[in-house]
Amino acid sequence: MFGRLRAWSRRHPGITDALWLSPFLLVSVLNVWAVGTGDLAALGAARLGLWGFAGLGLLLFVPLLWLRRRPVAVFAIISLTCFLQWLLGVQPLFFNVSVLVAMYGVASRRPLRWAVGAGLVVELGLALAFARLVPELDVSAFATVSAFTVAIWIAGIYANTRRRYLEGLEERAERAERERDQQARLAAAAERARIARELHDVVAHNVSVMIVQADGAGYAIEHDPEQARQAMRAVSATGRGALAEMRRMVGVLRADGVQEEYAPQPSLSQLDDLVARVRASGLPVEFRVLGAPRRLPEGEQLTVYRIVQEALTNTLKHGGPESRAVVEMEYGVRELLLRVTDDGRGAAAPRREGGHGLVGMRERVALFGGSVEARPGSGGGFRVVARLPIGEAGAGRAA
Repeated sequence: MFGRLRAWSRRHPGITDALWLSPFLLVSVLNVWAVGTGDLAALGAARLGLWGFAGLGLLLFVPLLWLRRRPVAVFAIISLTCFLQWLLGVQPLFFNVSVLVAMYGVASRRPLRWAVGAGLVVELGLALAFARLVPELDVSAFATVSAFTVAIWIAGIYANTRRRYLEGLEERAERAERERDQQARLAAAAERARIARELHDVVAHNVSVMIVQADGAGYAIEHDPEQARQAMRAVSATGRGALAEMRRMVGVLRADGVQEEYAPQPSLSQLDDLVARVRASGLPVEFRVLGAPRRLPEGEQLTVYRIVQEALTNTLKHGGPESRAVVEMEYGVRELLLRVTDDGRGAAAPRREGGHGLVGMRERVALFGGSVEARPGSGGGFRVVARLPIGEAGAGRAA
């Protein structure tokens, strides 16, 4: 309930201020009415008359309606009105409480220097009022009224500090919410990029193999039907494998939370199958493993698999007839060296700078603190060399 009232007051500040000031206005009107039925001379307001007296009261009250928006201007108007009242010799009235309200408004809504200035002005006004009312200054009475004024002044400064603190909390909360949304967008973008790389690797490799096999079947269908049937069986197997991988990736994106089991992520154990499929597509591939094999994290295994897949796919597409490829994995003490070379004409084939394949390789390896070099070979062909930290080096960089 209080939260709704606070929200409503923020939406309607003018109505809120009028409601807060209405009791003050009521008491002030009663004060004017009481003076009107009594003696103005007793208050030193005989020269003003009743209407002048009422006008003085309005000058002390009406500006408070703009206190929220113009606290310094309202305080200046009320202070000057009080000083005019002192010059005319009119005794302090209930209306004069407005100067304390205006001082509180300045202290609660403006910097400290304005609050100090408003407090000093009010203290000076109290001293002038007491000097006229009590020729022999009553120190105890002045100290009591002054202490009351200082308490209101301190309350205004406290309200100002608390308001600024709450505004700071709200600003930090909004900034944290914006940063959270930004991080969510970045995470979503990273996930989309990862899925795009996966889709590219799956589709580019498998479709390239299927195209090569289908072309071979088209040439052999008249002269060697059995070879054509074998090629079409390879197309079918490759298509099923690609479909299984795509189902696995799309299953990650399911929004209904249903867990479905599809083919696992490719790993080093499936490199032999990959090389066999490429060989069946007509590209002779030699696969070597040097050094003592070591257990790699699943992420690094997938990275190695995708690099070999992408490099052999490029050889299939650009290497030309009678090209050969060599895949070497060399396990060192602190890194895994992966080399994929071919002797085809791929070095002369036009390659778009920033294509998905090479960019995907570099992004995958960069996640583990490694590097990739892809360039034409010195004696022709094309070569891809990747270095992946392993063991403690790889774990430290990946973290």
